[in-house]
Amino acid sequence: MTICTTEDFRFGSVKGRVVEGGFNGGAVTSDGGILLLREADRLLGLTAEIAQEMEDGRQAGKCDHSIVSMLRQRVYGIALGSEDLNDQDFLRHDLAWQTAVGAEQPLASSPTLCRFENRASRRLAWKIHKTLLRTFIKHHKEVPEELVLDFDATDDPVHGNQEGRFFHGYYGHYCFLPLYVTCGDWVLVSYLRRSNIDPAKHSLAILSFLVQELRRAWPNVGITLRADSGFCRHWLFSWCERNDVNYIVGIAKNNRLLIHAEQLMNRAERRFVRTGGEKQRLFDEFRYAADTWHRKRRVIAKAEYNEHGPNPRFVVTNLRGDPKYLYDTLYCARGDMENRIKQQIEMFADRTSCHGWWANQFRLLLSTLAYTLVHVIRAVGLKGTAFARAQVGTIRLNFLKLGAVVVRNTRRVRFMFSSAYPRQELFALLLARLQSG
Repeated sequence: MTICTTEDFRFGSVKGRVVEGGFNGGAVTSDGGILLLREADRLLGLTAEIAQEMEDGRQAGKCDHSIVSMLRQRVYGIALGSEDLNDQDFLRHDLAWQTAVGAEQPLASSPTLCRFENRASRRLAWKIHKTLLRTFIKHHKEVPEELVLDFDATDDPVHGNQEGRFFHGYYGHYCFLPLYVTCGDWVLVSYLRRSNIDPAKHSLAILSFLVQELRRAWPNVGITLRADSGFCRHWLFSWCERNDVNYIVGIAKNNRLLIHAEQLMNRAERRFVRTGGEKQRLFDEFRYAADTWHRKRRVIAKAEYNEHGPNPRFVVTNLRGDPKYLYDTLYCARGDMENRIKQQIEMFADRTSCHGWWANQFRLLLSTLAYTLVHVIRAVGLKGTAFARAQVGTIRLNFLKLGAVVVRNTRRVRFMFSSAYPRQELFALLLARLQSG
């Protein structure tokens, strides 16, 4: 196949001047903000700690690229928006990337990185998850009084013949069903699962591990499990009750629950009619036990009536307090976890296109590691600014994708950023905060 290249491009003219260009600018990068990722990584010690846990069966004298440099190359690349391994055949020559990774020669090629990913294993996934949790704990300078752990599953579509793929009737396509656990803006667990399973499968083992590790660090911390109806399982509730863990979990509608809430729904409907069509929301509680439960538990009912008709909802909890507060303030805040999952997708968590299972699990975790670095840039460096709650894509666009001329000699590496960059003062503040820890 003939490959045609053009050294110069024409873009018309402006006031009599010909506008032209070409890919011959030399040491120019579009990823100058990669240095911020390096500072965030240094602050957390994230990739260095994980690299120490990774087995390296290669012959040392025949290797050009260390485990930590390849790990950083992949994590930083995902954060910068270059998730495709083929891109690395060009980006490996970028002086900004080499500087951030800590190298002075071209970085690993796409075949080398592919082999690196395919060496992933169950043990490595376990070690990375433990590192993520330790990083979360170390980042807290004060002992928290209460932690809310959000559990949720989502579909991860696959388009090839990957190991462990199954057709999911609800989502209507072949997919994986990864389980995420978040605490605030932190992602603690990114666990790849097959989709032909109970959505709550393995959630008890994960919850048990998290509670054990969190209470080892903070013995008196209160912990609350929050999840949707996909995690409404009696064995999960029983474990929480035995281990002093609170829970507030959605429960799917059924005839018995609707009978319990019938009078409340009737009141909401009458008020809707009486007020001329204003939405009504009433709350109540009752004791309820499904056939598989060994005891009755507290269920909060929300009776909503609007222009579309009745809209009842139910949650089961062992928490005390006002039903409206527990539902509106505590349970509904679970929706913010959807933003964490969306930001994982912005970090290409759905790029699980390897054939091997553990390579895909590794890719899922690489996305979480990239998200963690960007979150630290946001939480530490941009605290109190207009970007303190920005999405990761916004952080990438405004602070990571920066053009710069890079000059490297025997004494220094100098980045010359654009003089027209509009956030220069904020960039300087961000860097100073990351460097001061």
